[in-house]
Amino acid sequence: MPELPEVETVRKGLTNLVEGATIQDVDVYWDRIITAPFSSEAFRNDLLGQTIHKIERRGKYLIFLMDDWAMISHLRMEGKYEVEKTGTPLKKHTHVVFHLTDGRDLRYLDVRKFGRMTLVPIGTEHEAPGIKGLGPEPIPELFKLEPFSVAIGSKSRAIKPLLLEQKIVVGLGNIYVDEALFEAKIHPLRPANSLTSIEIKNLHHSIIGVLGRAVEAGGTTIRTYQNALGEAGSFQVDLLVYGKTGEPCVNCGQPIQKIKVAQRGTHFCSHCQTLTERNSRPQH
Repeated sequence: MPELPEVETVRKGLTNLVEGATIQDVDVYWDRIITAPFSSEAFRNDLLGQTIHKIERRGKYLIFLMDDWAMISHLRMEGKYEVEKTGTPLKKHTHVVFHLTDGRDLRYLDVRKFGRMTLVPIGTEHEAPGIKGLGPEPIPELFKLEPFSVAIGSKSRAIKPLLLEQKIVVGLGNIYVDEALFEAKIHPLRPANSLTSIEIKNLHHSIIGVLGRAVEAGGTTIRTYQNALGEAGSFQVDLLVYGKTGEPCVNCGQPIQKIKVAQRGTHFCSHCQTLTERNSRPQH
């Protein structure tokens, strides 16, 4: 957390709140948030007087486009932004404050301090480390079935960790992988190259559908997630397997199971998402 739908919701909220705002000063209270080659002092100096013209998203990265720089921000587990009037007391776990010329602050908070920010020259943001190797966005215009099928068919790894890599398609974190695999009736431990063409088509459709619906719902609220406007997402009411351990499957009534796959808690229905000797072998 947060995953693509949550980050997209943050992007929309921040666009409404700070697009067009100019940075007057920056305070960095946790230097490790700022990644090399920038020191926190250089980060501050380069942002003075910069105007936030647009906020984009690539995968789970936020990209603030300014006059000379693009600021790339990854929220990791629990990072979030808030906008407050300048002078409002800082909340606990506030690590970076962008003072705006209109009397407001854009503040970055992160309980675990895992989030990261860096600057790259404007126009080079899509070649930046972490972004350059990302797969297509999970929308029909960019996420095409044929290259997805080729990529899936060439890999013998289990399907869940493969989808988590962000190289074949971006945006699938633990929650939405479980949901997409359940919708497509594919066991999370199935070798990718054991999937049939019909299963790959169903999975492709499920990935687009699950992430699209989650974006529309403003994301999923698990634990502390809130968007940039302080609102919780509502997609958790539509989750069918994630966090449903022991509850009856909506399709067959069998209890939802939870196992570890790639060190991640993984939810599935053993009746609807079978793993047999036949479907655990590569297709030829």
